Amino acid sequence: MFDKRISVKAASPNGYKAMMALENYIGTVKLKPFYRELIKIIASQINGCAYCIDMHTKDARELGVTERKIYALSAWRESSLFNDEERVLLAATEEITNISFKGLSEETYKNLEKYFDDQSIAELIMINVTINAWNRIAVSTHLHYDD
Repeated sequence: MFDKRISVKAASPNGYKAMMALENYIGTVKLKPFYRELIKIIASQINGCAYCIDMHTKDARELGVTERKIYALSAWRESSLFNDEERVLLAATEEITNISFKGLSEETYKNLEKYFDDQSIAELIMINVTINAWNRIAVSTHLHYDD
């Protein structure tokens, strides 16, 4: 296991407070709560953030997401457990998380518009921005489960 590094909360309380403001905001969005957790899990898997994967799979279970669906997330394209709306949500999350590859493609954005209104798309983007920032904090600081 990696040695623990700084605590962003302790070393940069104002930065941490700003992150918590984003986290509190995404807790109020109209996007389905279990969709928020799917976004957080898949982004955390892509970013290799064990701390966030652990946290958000637990949260997803508490919201009623099945173990099968959680386990299938890493292979969602090949799984029949996800409906078309969930598939476009996951595709958008992958593209936003891997923004340097090609960004959010026109095709995926058009598919988002089939299922989500402008407010929901904006919220989906903000959830992605927030979890990707948390992943970068957790991975950079070697955040441990006991923190």
